Amino acid sequence: RVEQHPHAWRVWQPVILPGDKENHLLVAYGAMVNGKKDMGDILVTLSRNDGHSWEEPVAIFNHQRRQGAIQFAYANPVLYRAPGQAVIWCFAMRCPITYRNSEESQLAGAFTADGGRTWTAVEMAMDYAGPLILNSTIVPSEYQGQKRFLLPAHRNTLQKDPMGSRDHFILSSTSLLEWKLESFIPQPETGRVFLHEGQIAVGDRPDELKIVMRTANYDETALTTNPPRAYSSISRDGGRTWSPATPEPHLHNAKAKGFFCQTKNGGHLYVYNDGPAQREKAPGFPHGGRTSLRYKTKPAGGSWSEERTFYHAGIKNSYPTLTEVSPGAFRCVWDSGTPDRPRTHIHFGKLKL
Repeated sequence: RVEQHPHAWRVWQPVILPGDKENHLLVAYGAMVNGKKDMGDILVTLSRNDGHSWEEPVAIFNHQRRQGAIQFAYANPVLYRAPGQAVIWCFAMRCPITYRNSEESQLAGAFTADGGRTWTAVEMAMDYAGPLILNSTIVPSEYQGQKRFLLPAHRNTLQKDPMGSRDHFILSSTSLLEWKLESFIPQPETGRVFLHEGQIAVGDRPDELKIVMRTANYDETALTTNPPRAYSSISRDGGRTWSPATPEPHLHNAKAKGFFCQTKNGGHLYVYNDGPAQREKAPGFPHGGRTSLRYKTKPAGGSWSEERTFYHAGIKNSYPTLTEVSPGAFRCVWDSGTPDRPRTHIHFGKLKL
């Protein structure tokens, strides 16, 4: 809860990962420092009993720890454990605390070798020099015998620079220490869309990667696409190149992160906010969108199901992240609030498909 963090006015964007022992779960999240829009500290908490109770959070990235004369603030954690490794990584965005918001961030990284109790920060070797915004976990990929890790990200330099752009792209690494720009997601052939916060998973074929992205109007980001839909793109060469983005006719997106993954049985899951955009009031949404969370499933080779309720309590809810601990059994986290105030606490839940 935000009350646990005296320097913060919101807690937001949690991510979850199985720990290093049975029934252990790690959740990392941001504590938004007072006076800032979307940056602060990144903390992690551990459950040893499948989410029934949680230990006191510890800091992974602390905005009060200066690096020389520079004071950084952090946002948008990503937890990842490489297959076959005991070390767990946390990647995040880092920018000088003097910045107005975090959209001009660089990549920061830290690892834990003791199940999340202590963390060691590591400077990344970056071949990509531009700003980035994170919102999705890392995906391993292999193409023609070469194994790599893919990290989706986007940038919004058009926000402050009339010559800037709004691009979705993929970073790649062979070691999780050095990162290069691998590819861009091409814009739709029918016109530009603000593609961002994409989630990568294996697609409908075993040799296919699919990214499903949050969307907004490219030029007026206060507007959704018409109609409000997620867009997707396909890669069949391990993430090196991607198809032009196209709308997903059955996947609603009104400028809010949707969670997309392949399930252990080979199907797909999409969790999302229904209704209007966050600040747009509509019938059934007196305080705007980002309240109820819904989900759809798609069996391997099949079609998307009808909408089902993931969580609805008449309060603000957004940014869900899930991890599948056994076939069809998911552990879930998302940021939650009151009917008219977002991001006052983190919710944990269990979903059985």
